[in-house]
Amino acid sequence: MRLYDFIESSMEEILQAWENFARSVRTAQPKQDAAGLRNHGERILRTAAADMRTAQTAHQQSEKAKGRGPQTSSETAAQTHAMTRLIAGFSMDQMVSEYRALRSSVLSLWLAQEGSTTKDHVQDMIRFNEAIDQALVESIAAYGAAVDSTRKMILAVLGHDLRSPLGAVLMAGDLLLRQEGVEGKGRILATQVCTSARRANGIVNDLLDLARCNLGTGIPVYPANVELNTICRAVIEELQMAFPEATIIFKERGQVTGQFDSARMAQVFSNLIGNAIHHGDKASAITVTLTHKAAGPCINVHNSGEPIPAEAMPYLFSPEGRYSGYASSEKGSAAGLGLGLFIASEIVAGHGGRIEVESTAEAGTTFEVVLPLSFTSSDAALESP
Repeated sequence: MRLYDFIESSMEEILQAWENFARSVRTAQPKQDAAGLRNHGERILRTAAADMRTAQTAHQQSEKAKGRGPQTSSETAAQTHAMTRLIAGFSMDQMVSEYRALRSSVLSLWLAQEGSTTKDHVQDMIRFNEAIDQALVESIAAYGAAVDSTRKMILAVLGHDLRSPLGAVLMAGDLLLRQEGVEGKGRILATQVCTSARRANGIVNDLLDLARCNLGTGIPVYPANVELNTICRAVIEELQMAFPEATIIFKERGQVTGQFDSARMAQVFSNLIGNAIHHGDKASAITVTLTHKAAGPCINVHNSGEPIPAEAMPYLFSPEGRYSGYASSEKGSAAGLGLGLFIASEIVAGHGGRIEVESTAEAGTTFEVVLPLSFTSSDAALESP
């Protein structure tokens, strides 16, 4: 008997084997009934049988082997199966193991019935494996996409919902500091509460920005005619108060005005200068230079100290790379550089610009932000590059 005929005539026996295996998979969710455990199994098998009945050229078989089989515009049974298994609490490994068990049970039941192997049997096994592999690829892709979408949405919701309680904590801390009679240890504790709440609020804002990028909306930029000199000066004064031990030298070479989002550009300045404070040589000054070159407005943040390793450079502006297994073992100047740099680069990109970095032991580390001429007014002072 041909394998596709066996699948259709022995459907109940095969589905029972599928159900038995699925029942053995342990998940955190409640056990399902037979219908839930068998879900879409019959459609997957009938799709495989129908594919095996269809004539196939050598070229088509080669394309399938390379993962370039025919695509369908509608959701397949394998894709739907992946979604239901995700909801049921199956891990991706557990879902993949179902296909391995299905493949094994179908072939073992069929070969046990046939007794001998012919040329047609070999061809049927090849076609069956192709069909199961296609279903497996569809299931893995659907499962991965669903997990990724869920992760991004949870990140966005979490960041949004944390803002309210953090705002309440910060307000309570500020009120305590304003009250009469709060002195000594009480004032120290209230100040610490406010400081920690502001820091946590900054982290939540970064998470929200990351969520916007993950969801495809990007970091919103609302340009208005502003002066970058004033924004940068205010950020430096704020950081100088927070880190009085740091020496920050601000060099202004002309007035730089144009269409910028003032709050977002302040975020860029704060992230870059803050990184220089945290990761640079504490005994050396940080130099911030604001100028206007032929290519457009330019902001340089330079610090001395240990250079960023060359192998870390490709990951500086990538949150996936920064929080991968590679980054977990980082030490020294590269450790901790991550989400802030990614957000800064996204804001600069939103303005049509770019961030570049150079880092050596001799010259120190310099982050350079270059913004396009189209975002600036014509009265900015020019300097040769």
